[in-house]
Amino acid sequence: MKQKNIVFIAKSLDGYIAGKNGEIDWLHSIPNPDNDDMGYHQLMDEVDAIVMGRTTFETVCSFGGDWPYEKHVFVLSHSLSEIPDSLVGKISLLKGEPSNILRQIHDKGYSNLYIDGGSTIQQFLNEDLIDELRITTIPILLGGGFPLFGVLEQPLKFDLIESRIFLDQIVQSHYKRIR
Repeated sequence: MKQKNIVFIAKSLDGYIAGKNGEIDWLHSIPNPDNDDMGYHQLMDEVDAIVMGRTTFETVCSFGGDWPYEKHVFVLSHSLSEIPDSLVGKISLLKGEPSNILRQIHDKGYSNLYIDGGSTIQQFLNEDLIDELRITTIPILLGGGFPLFGVLEQPLKFDLIESRIFLDQIVQSHYKRIR
């Protein structure tokens, strides 16, 4: 079975995924009265599991309420050692290099993965382990913060598969890695 690693993330016009203090409220700066999911449910139908870094995990936990994911979540962390009781069976902690992490996840029977979180995405890109990028651009300039992309060891080429416009202002571009 072909394995696929997909990034699905929003960024500002100037390429940040969070503001200078980690704020993400700007993600909702465009009114969305019909709660358009902008392809999120389609993505969830395509993937078997989610891989995210500790910061993203802690951000999701800070929202309160029920755990938002039905898919199993693999949290990458060198510092976390325990899973909250309410999330036992829903998440697993992993550490190591991205290629080794993928091997562990694939050995558990998960093939198509949603890769989330700035540092995690950058690490996977540096090892050329991302097959698709689905990047939603919110029309705002943050002027600083946490960048989506970092320095790469080598250029990575992608083909544009599709661009869509949501809410008359938000552009989502879907790219596939050229190998």
